[in-house]
Amino acid sequence: MELSLIQKIIIYAPPVIFAITVHEAAHGYAAKYFGDMTAYQAGRISLNPLKHIDPFGTILLPAMTILLGGILFGWAKPVPVNFSRLRHPKKDMLWVAAAGPASNFVMALFWALVLKLTMDSPSFMAEPLSLMAKAGIGINIVLMVLNLLPLPPLDGGRIAVSLLPMHLARPFAQIERFGFIILLVLLFTGVLSRILDPFINAVYLLINSLI
Repeated sequence: MELSLIQKIIIYAPPVIFAITVHEAAHGYAAKYFGDMTAYQAGRISLNPLKHIDPFGTILLPAMTILLGGILFGWAKPVPVNFSRLRHPKKDMLWVAAAGPASNFVMALFWALVLKLTMDSPSFMAEPLSLMAKAGIGINIVLMVLNLLPLPPLDGGRIAVSLLPMHLARPFAQIERFGFIILLVLLFTGVLSRILDPFINAVYLLINSLI
């Protein structure tokens, strides 16, 4: 079924906003747990989407990528984390960074469960709910895999910095100043999709085996 623009917005907006909001809140919560109160003091450990939405990165850009096709791309306002305030900065950085993608995996499982439950829903509810659930699964898997790409300032880059020995971690972390440009080049050349697609498909298979 071909969806109209309004229908696409209705179907995709809740999963996109929910995915990005929980992702950012998870970073803040993990930072607080490991000793950094920066996000907490800024009021960013919240499920209120207005705390995390970036008008371009959270709304306009994801809408364009969904409507035009290709891999979903977007971002929220980053949750402020002062890694030097963590109890064990280099080690704890891994868990703070991993919290966001982990939350996306949990949300993908949630939407997979919703999709399964739609099979027993009345027909007038089943179709829109199933479309939203499929969107939620896809959005969260893409955000999870994308953010695990080992490229600073993505979460995967911070995980890599945490795991690398210090003499390698310092120069690798310097890539962060060019990270966004590198990511955009990979996106618009189509290389990003070729890198991520095998991992996205693998996570789909994993979730299908779990639900």
